Parts: sequence; C-alpha cells; structure tokens
Amino acid sequence: MGIINFIKEAGEKLFGTAAAPAAAEPAAAPADPAANPAELNQKAGDAIATYIRSQGLDADNLGVTYDGVSHTVTVTGNAADQPTKEKILVAAGNVQNVDKVDDQMSVTNPAPEAQHHTVVAGDNLWKIAEKYYGSGAKNDAIFEANTPMLKSPDKIYPGQVLVIPPLQ
Repeated sequence: MGIINFIKEAGEKLFGTAAAPAAAEPAAAPADPAANPAELNQKAGDAIATYIRSQGLDADNLGVTYDGVSHTVTVTGNAADQPTKEKILVAAGNVQNVDKVDDQMSVTNPAPEAQHHTVVAGDNLWKIAEKYYGSGAKNDAIFEANTPMLKSPDKIYPGQVLVIPPLQ
C-alpha cells in the first residue's frame, strides 16, 4: 500500500476537455455552470473505474475516487492476487490528469510486490528487461504483467508507468 507517482500529462484520455481541468482548478470556470468540483471528481472516478473494468480487471468492492485538486486517484477493494492488484493500480494511474494513485487495496493471495518503471524516450521492453533482470530476453514477463493495457510490446510511450514483476 502507498502512493505510486505518475506523469499526469501522459496516459489514456478518459476525461472530456473540461471535466478534469475544472475539477483540478477550482478557480477555473467549469464548462457547465451547474457542475461542481465534487460532481466532476465523481464523474472522473467513475470513468477511471469503467476504464479499469474495460481492461478485464476487477476486484471485490472495487472503489475508485478522484481528487482533481491533487490529481490523485484512490483505489480500494480486494484483488484476488498481486498481479491483478498491480494491473488495476497501473491502469488507474496511466490516465491523463492523474499524478498519483493512493493504493488502499488488499489482496486475497498475497505475493511479492512488483517494481514500477516510468518509460522514457528511447526505452523499449528489451532495454527495460536488461535493466531489471539482466537479460532483455526476459521482456515477455514485463509485457505479460502489463496486458491488457499494452496491446503490443512495441507500443509503449514516455511517461507510461509499467509493472516490473519479480521473476519466478
């Protein structure tokens, strides 16, 4: 449990053009005068939860809240296993306008926690595997740990946070 940092300018674009910035900037005029920051935060949290589930990920009592002022997503619930928990957290954080994920999840079948790697320009899964495992040939472990968010091992982008699982 704890805070995982992300780059808020990178990631999936789930929010409309006004939803997240209006929640993030209380002084800014929302696009919809009837909307208030609490409603926008609720909509953003719901959108992130929907995105997580669209990736085929879920947990018992999954809860996702968003605080637009701090750009923080808080995730609660009980995941069946450590890899599912880590995928849920990374899916929640790899969303544009999310800077941090507050991990408040538990795991039914705990296992060693993974590390996280923030992709920089020039990175590829081979180089990342060499860095963490000493062999680029082990890049499949990283790809598998990040599916279904990664559709192809060649499609990673700067700012994206990847799960680096412990080798079995």
